[in-house]
Amino acid sequence: MSCALQVGGLTRCTTIDFPGELAAVVYCQGCPWHCHYCHNAALIPDQGQEQLDWQQVVAFIQQRRGLLDGIVFSGGEPTAQTALIDAMHTVKELGMKVALHTNGGYPDRLRALLPLCNWVGMDLKAPFDDYHHITGCPLSGAQAQKSAELLRASGVAHQFRTTVDPWLREEGRLEQMQALVESWGETLVLQTMRS
Repeated sequence: MSCALQVGGLTRCTTIDFPGELAAVVYCQGCPWHCHYCHNAALIPDQGQEQLDWQQVVAFIQQRRGLLDGIVFSGGEPTAQTALIDAMHTVKELGMKVALHTNGGYPDRLRALLPLCNWVGMDLKAPFDDYHHITGCPLSGAQAQKSAELLRASGVAHQFRTTVDPWLREEGRLEQMQALVESWGETLVLQTMRS
């Protein structure tokens, strides 16, 4: 299947990005948000300085069949690319599991992708009404909220996590996020902000 996925990097083996699975991580180029603490800032532009050809990535995956359990699509924001669904189909056809790391910025695309996912890690940036303070985008909170609702209803194994920006520790914002996720019967996983 032909696919024009823009790939900005590849981690060939990881035990931490797809819980319980040995996986490779495909870093997708492009993200609509501009979180100041982003540790993959080189992946924010639609075109990166270091691009990998998707067909080369597929060849790598074929070589690792039977050695790796799955492929993680991370970013950037993978759902920013319409080609992601074809890429996921390719991975499934090769007999691999699929994981997705997402910020939830494209809920309609996420809806279409969820049936292909074995696991999803969704980053929550802030209380939904305050998202724009982190992302710089006025509609980001509503988009993320819709995506979180879709993920919760999907039946797909998942995790909600947040990068602990110092701003979240002010005025009870982090506690508000934790209480919301707990009300969903889940636990918000805290990630340390890289300086």
